Parts: sequence; C-alpha cells; structure tokens
Amino acid sequence: MIPTDRLHQITQRFEYLEAAMSEGASGDEIAKLAKEYSDLKPVVEQIAAYRRLLADLDEARAMLDDPDMAELAEEELPQLKAALPEAEHALQLALLPKDAADARPAIIEIRPGTGGDEAALFAGDLLRMYQRYAESRGWTFEVLEMQETELGGIKEVVGHIKGQNVFERLKFESGVHRVQRVPETESGGRIHTSAATVAVLPEAEDVDIQIDANDIRIDTMRSSGAGGQHVNTTDSAVRITHLPTGIVVTSSEKSQHRNREIAMQVLKTRLYDLERQRVDSERSANRKSQVGSGDRSERIRTYNFPQGRMTDHRINLTLYKLDAVMGGDLDEIIDALITEDRAAQLAEMEG
Repeated sequence: MIPTDRLHQITQRFEYLEAAMSEGASGDEIAKLAKEYSDLKPVVEQIAAYRRLLADLDEARAMLDDPDMAELAEEELPQLKAALPEAEHALQLALLPKDAADARPAIIEIRPGTGGDEAALFAGDLLRMYQRYAESRGWTFEVLEMQETELGGIKEVVGHIKGQNVFERLKFESGVHRVQRVPETESGGRIHTSAATVAVLPEAEDVDIQIDANDIRIDTMRSSGAGGQHVNTTDSAVRITHLPTGIVVTSSEKSQHRNREIAMQVLKTRLYDLERQRVDSERSANRKSQVGSGDRSERIRTYNFPQGRMTDHRINLTLYKLDAVMGGDLDEIIDALITEDRAAQLAEMEG
C-alpha cells in the first residue's frame, strides 16, 4: 500500500510551486521552480489517477447496498479491482527517486580497445551511431576532441551532447562494446572480434565542482590533426593536468581560449563523475540489483555483423536488426534498459 501522507506532501508541494510561479518569481528563481514543477507534474498526474480509481471503488462498493444500483456495481467492481494493481505499479514507478543528473547534457568518450585497426574503425562506427541517435531525438552533438587513424578509424573521440534528458537516455551506454565481423582489411574472410570502450558522463555544472588553480597545470602545444591540418597554426592546443587525480585533458581546436574552456569543462565533468562513482560504489554495496555492475570495463553489448544481431548482455536482449541499430535506432534497447533498472529499484524498495 502506498502511504497517503507521502502523496499528500507531493500534491501540496506541487500546489505551492504552481502558486509561486503564478505570483511571478524572479528569473533564476522561476527557472528553478519551473524545473521542479515539470519534474513533479507526471507524478501528480499519477497520484490523481490513483485517487480517482480508489474513489470509484468506494463509490461502487457503496452502490451494492442500493437495490437499484447493485447490478451495475457488480459489473463495475471486478474491472475497477483489476485496474488497481496496474495503477499502484505506475504510481510506484513515478515515485522512484530520480537521478539528479538525468536531465543534464552529457560528455561521451569513445576509445578503441583490443583489435588494432579494426577496433579503431568500430569506434568510428559507434561515434556515427550515437550522432544519428542524437539527431533522431533532436539533440545537438558537438565533437570536442578527435584523433583519427590513417584508415579513417578513431584513436579517441570526446563529444558533447545537449538536449532533453540526454544523460537519462545514454547513461547505460557506458562499458565495453564488442564487435564480431570480417574486417575490410582481412582478405581471408575470417571473423575478428574487437572492442571499443564508451563512457557517458553527466556534464558538470559550476556549482558541482570547484577546481583550485594550484591543483592544475596548463600546457600549450602545437595542434596536430589528421591529414596535415593545422600545419601552420600557432601553439593553440591546450593540455590540462589535474595534479591530485592525474587526470589529463586535451583540446586542440583552432582557438586557444576556446580550448581552455573545453578542457576545463571536460575536466570538471570527469571530476564530477569520479565523485558520483564514489557515492555510487558506497550505495551499491547496499544495492542488490542494478543494470550491470556500473563498471566501465564490463562487456555490455555484442554487435555480430555476419548474423545481423545485437545482444545486450545485461538484460539478455537480442535484436536481429543490426543495420538499424548502427543507424542510430537505439530506443528499443534504451527503453528496455531503463525499464529493467526501474524494476530493480522497485524490487529493492519492496525488499
């Protein structure tokens, strides 16, 4: 049974936010209120639907005592009772604590793993897959840093994705992605297995991370791009080293000022991610079930080209539509991962 006092508190808070917004708060304040209001709105709608169902049940039970209405009540009651578990489940899902980072933009990092040139080519395929997925959702995808191989593969890429609920949709993409296919470079037609690692980090806000100027070393260096780009440029690339953690971030756009901005943003995001991982590992010591281990060295997915299939190992989901998946059709996989994670959270709360 869902505690009614909690439902009452949520509804009261929603009504307070509605009133505060209509009274015309200041710019920053109204943005904060609007964010909380939009987060609570679907929860309050579920509460209203649940309460309506309970009220209808009470009404139908009362009608049993009225000879004129008893027959109608006997028809309605089984339907209302049958709808109750579903309404309770929907409300419990709505009441699950939200990850504060879900609505944020994200930094995505893709690096080839084992497999040499073929792994670097696969890293490039993953980049295009996420770019197409971002496009299909109306997000913007900006490549911040990319090092390419001579064959057109990728040694490393860092991208910035902005839009609605980016981190919520992409956070389960972190981990090792494995590919099985015949490489274009392979004349014998043998299937090779190679891998690439993806990390998706919620973008840090200034309030999350304060960096002490004494904790960083900033070096400038000559930009070098594939195919002889930036040959005549000045020393515009920037490398920032965070001394306490040893994290190194580089950015090699044409503008040194922009590079410093990008590198600082990526550094803040990585430090914020470290802090989130620390808190998560403390929490997951008590948490019995989650989608995967959250470990980025965990193999999460296999893309098998000869059989045209994609398998997500965390939820045992196999789809025979690899071309569509590589073309950015990821919603079915992501929806299944989110559903599984919510089910695990529910089980934990009930346990």
